[in-house]
Amino acid sequence: MSSYKEIYQAWNDNPEKFWDDAASEITWSQQWDTVLDNSRAPLSRWFPGAECNTCYNAVDRHVEAGNGDRTAIIYDSAMTGASRKISYVELQDQVSKCASMLRSLGVDKGDRVLLYMPMIPEAVIAMLASARLGAVHAVVFGGFAANELAKRISDAEPKVIVSASCGLEPGRVIAYKPMLDEAMEISGSAAKTIIVDRPECDAALFDGRDFDWCDMMAEAGHTECVNVAATDPLYILYTSGTTGTPKGIVRDNGGHMVAMNWSMKNVYDMGPGDVYWAASDIGWVVGHSYIVYAPLIRGCTTIMYEGKPVGTPDAGAFWRVIAEHKVNALFVAPTAIRAIKREDPSAEELKKYDISAFRTLFLAGERADPDTVKWCEQHVKVPVIDHWWQTETAWSICANFVGIETLPVKYGSPSVPSPGYDVRIFNDDGDELGPNELGNIVVKEPLPPGGMLGIWQDNDRAISTYFSDYPGYYLTGDAGHKDEDGYLYIMGRTDDVINVAGHRLSTGAMEEVLANLPEVAECAVVGVDDQLKGQIPYGFMVLKSGVDKNHQDIVSDAIAAVRADIGAVASFKNAVIVTRLPKTRSGKILRRVMSGIAAGKDITPPATLDDPKILDEIRNALGS
Repeated sequence: MSSYKEIYQAWNDNPEKFWDDAASEITWSQQWDTVLDNSRAPLSRWFPGAECNTCYNAVDRHVEAGNGDRTAIIYDSAMTGASRKISYVELQDQVSKCASMLRSLGVDKGDRVLLYMPMIPEAVIAMLASARLGAVHAVVFGGFAANELAKRISDAEPKVIVSASCGLEPGRVIAYKPMLDEAMEISGSAAKTIIVDRPECDAALFDGRDFDWCDMMAEAGHTECVNVAATDPLYILYTSGTTGTPKGIVRDNGGHMVAMNWSMKNVYDMGPGDVYWAASDIGWVVGHSYIVYAPLIRGCTTIMYEGKPVGTPDAGAFWRVIAEHKVNALFVAPTAIRAIKREDPSAEELKKYDISAFRTLFLAGERADPDTVKWCEQHVKVPVIDHWWQTETAWSICANFVGIETLPVKYGSPSVPSPGYDVRIFNDDGDELGPNELGNIVVKEPLPPGGMLGIWQDNDRAISTYFSDYPGYYLTGDAGHKDEDGYLYIMGRTDDVINVAGHRLSTGAMEEVLANLPEVAECAVVGVDDQLKGQIPYGFMVLKSGVDKNHQDIVSDAIAAVRADIGAVASFKNAVIVTRLPKTRSGKILRRVMSGIAAGKDITPPATLDDPKILDEIRNALGS
């Protein structure tokens, strides 16, 4: 087998040949004229002239190859207790009928289909059905409030909206249909809607506009795949937490498929028939890439989990799913592992389950603090692989390539760049920095296959946001450094690099120190404006279950630890203990909001916040 260095060098020597070879594993109805079109750089196009269909590659070709009986989707609902397996041939039948249903409501190639759905199989079926027709889907996280949903409806202008009567979370039913009705009224949308009516909550349907999923599927015929240009859009995905006009990242068909297949094989070491679980939601990029498209294109079995695996009294939910469905690899955010560790520090729940089929644990979505990685290594006893990527890229910018060779793990680092990514560290003036110097992380153009086509209906915004600060380079918005071996360290968003009395310091480095305290389950450090020093750091800590040590002693230990590890230059003198951290529905910590609270500002809970009561708790903690 080739080593990582040999494969990366092969890409570096001849990028177009590298991706030409990778594309041979995808089925095309027409070959490309050239591998890369840079005529519209920095928004480059991959495989222009080629024609393909993403749904065909994710479903039909596996059936035609004789693998129709293989399980495509395992639906596991902790909310209803339901579990269901869908084979590839069953998925093909359902997707084909759903495509026919969409077509009957006027959906054609290039039209938009918006999904506002819980984590149920119908959501995946509707995504694939949209792709089958050559339409463009826009999935909005289920449960977004009406105003946020309305913005996305107005921007995408869907011909059809697919939704459900409700979503389910521990202890509550979230009625979707009333929020959808309000959003359509706000946006003035004339779209038709298809509603999955769930038994937990009935939905009122308006004659002539709303249609019942089951009724329409019962009458639907079958529809074949429609060929589209490789450079045609597959989907629009709105980045979480956007304000004003939503920022809809556009993904193509051809390059996206090549990247999904290559990453599934080389990053995750997944082959046809392997069972893969991305513990996320289809409303986020992880769900698009690694619940739906990458596993199915690769011919794997993908887990679709409804419910919150953590944050409930059941700290063993992850282990149950892994054991019951013989999961080979899990992809999850570190915050979920920290929540398990907090509830079950000794991993007693894990001991109840046989997870012998489990091979690898992948972490992404935020910085993986060394304490969390070490806890997983100690108790789960499989390789724990951090990797880093973004909504805009669809797959790993940096990773440890288990499907090629497992490189040495360096705690705090998502390892090394993927083929396709020439990662550099620049200062604010555009000068490239050396090893271990903190700066702005950028990627040399062009972005590889899978990278965004642009922003829906606003490519000028895409260029000004991502490509204008450093001409010839994509600005990731993250700050970090590389070591002497080329390992990258992500220290937070560039907004999380604070300037204390002229010293640029990473709040991520301080969080790493706090996370190593034996009592701390989760933490965040934010910068707060200070008249004397410009900014000072402020720490928030969530303790592990069962900790009875005096809180003031823990705070004192935290301040001393940061001083010992980073130095007095950090000016770390303020920290409080809270029961939870404010997060978006995708699990990201709302550091800007916390910074505002610490600075004494009156903060209105953002639409993406899961529980606004957390902000009141933090206000009270700061006041005490």
